[in-house]
Amino acid sequence: MKLTKTLLATTALTVAAAGANAESHVEMADEMTIVSWGGAYQESQLKAYVEPYLEMNPGVSVTWDESSPEAVAKLRAMDEAGNITWDLVDVTAADAMRLCDEGLAMEVDHDELLAEAPDGTPASEDFGDMIVSDCFIPQIAYSITNAYRTDVEEWEGRTPEDICALFDTENFPGNRTLERRPINNMEWARMCDGVAFEDIYDVLETEEGQQRALDKLDTIKDQTIWWTSAAESIQTMADAEAVIGSSYNGRFFSAIAEQDQPLEMLWDAQVYDIDGWIIPEGLSDAELARVQDFLNFATDTQRLADQAKYISYGPARQSSAPLVSTHAELGIEMAPHMPTNPDNASNSFVQNYEWWADYRDDIDAKFQAWLAR
Repeated sequence: MKLTKTLLATTALTVAAAGANAESHVEMADEMTIVSWGGAYQESQLKAYVEPYLEMNPGVSVTWDESSPEAVAKLRAMDEAGNITWDLVDVTAADAMRLCDEGLAMEVDHDELLAEAPDGTPASEDFGDMIVSDCFIPQIAYSITNAYRTDVEEWEGRTPEDICALFDTENFPGNRTLERRPINNMEWARMCDGVAFEDIYDVLETEEGQQRALDKLDTIKDQTIWWTSAAESIQTMADAEAVIGSSYNGRFFSAIAEQDQPLEMLWDAQVYDIDGWIIPEGLSDAELARVQDFLNFATDTQRLADQAKYISYGPARQSSAPLVSTHAELGIEMAPHMPTNPDNASNSFVQNYEWWADYRDDIDAKFQAWLAR
């Protein structure tokens, strides 16, 4: 798959061209509301390009909103109310597709909006297959993966080897922690119920296939602490309330490398995803001009490389990868911690963005009804 190759290429770990509106006469707004995910990821955005941008533009202020997990629902509500209060929104690829299809995100010309690579390669070529939607501006490649505590006495020295340890409560007793949504959980459930990955999405299109996934999840439902914020999953495991569970690989990196938590990564069946920006439809000319200027700066080759120095996510631009080597503060090599490092990627897969964009609303409703039973 092209995207898998692109993701792997970005892990081998110039200042941007002038802002998109530098020569225009459009007055730019002096404030932005940026929506992101909070935690270590948002901190990496702040350090890598928001703070440098604000230093270059001292009259500009940024307000953060940590509502990315609910971005689709909230933008739908804002659109219905005719009151768009966000300027720039960080979303997953599948959510970007949904928002684009619904006319809630603005289509962009990537080569016109974004800076070229230092060697003159157009942005559209530098981002390549990461551009999965006309509305999507990629930032990073990451994964949803699992980790486990290394100090569980009841395991008697046993170590989880694969994703199905999640469902093996006999050998690995204790609470689990999983995200309170069907994405990834449904895939893992079917994988551990004997379905080959290449058949999973065909199986999940059927009522029977969806029910079988929920039946498999039923086997651990009473032992699962469901999280809606990645910070919850990390805290639950840090407090030993759960002994194994899922989160973003960058969150686990922060807990292990920066906080010295007794956790170990379980890379098996990690789910690759990409994350990036969308611009909501309905901004004023001044708001849009500011957002475009910021995006030209924040997604250039150097800025995305800088972000990867703070968190173990691969930069979306191929030209950024060679500029990243060590953590900006810890001094450790970042390549071994990247989800697309070959040592971590032996049994991984790319989420089917188009499939989830089509089926997400229906399966979300079914999953939440199952949780409530």
